[in-house]
Amino acid sequence: MLRHLETYKKNLDGALGMAAMSELPKLGEALRDAWRLGHTVYLCGNGGSAGNAIHLANDFLYGAGLRNGGGLRVEALSANPAILTCLANDVGYDQIYAEQLKVKANAGDVLIVLSGSGNSANVVSALEVGNAKRMRTFAILGFSGGRCKTIAQHPIHFAIDDMQVAEDLQLIVGHICMQWLQANPVSGMADKEDAVTRNGPTPRGVAKANS
Repeated sequence: MLRHLETYKKNLDGALGMAAMSELPKLGEALRDAWRLGHTVYLCGNGGSAGNAIHLANDFLYGAGLRNGGGLRVEALSANPAILTCLANDVGYDQIYAEQLKVKANAGDVLIVLSGSGNSANVVSALEVGNAKRMRTFAILGFSGGRCKTIAQHPIHFAIDDMQVAEDLQLIVGHICMQWLQANPVSGMADKEDAVTRNGPTPRGVAKANS
């Protein structure tokens, strides 16, 4: 067990030293722009990555805004089983995210795909729709990066052949961005007025948790 622990730690430490980490500022700024202008952030993935999408949606909605009265307008496309099973049954599993984006997404919104291989047909299709709708598209990837590495406008690729470490990195990237957003919130009324001028109403504040 101790040998396995050291191997896992070595793999994770090695991944955190990769050039992919230098791409995080682009994601952080895109998230902050979406927050400031009232755009929506969408996340999606499969399996553990689907769970991470839901986890990070919570962090961006609530955690990022703890010091500013409310966080980002955000949705995990993997969160509604009724929608997922309907679309999988009627139009195919490869379209479960693309179909949602066709209906919900607007130009300037942010799409974050989470994938180990980068080759799952449904996240590939999501990126294609995101690009066509002039969203800002990101993909946090492991292994070779797959097709998503070439389709996403901003791939964040960790060349690590370990699915669990790849999934850990999705959360690490998301948590770094969340903490940075929390420490660097939209500046308040000036940004909100700018958002109204450019893009209509800003997101409503998130209610505080019950004490």
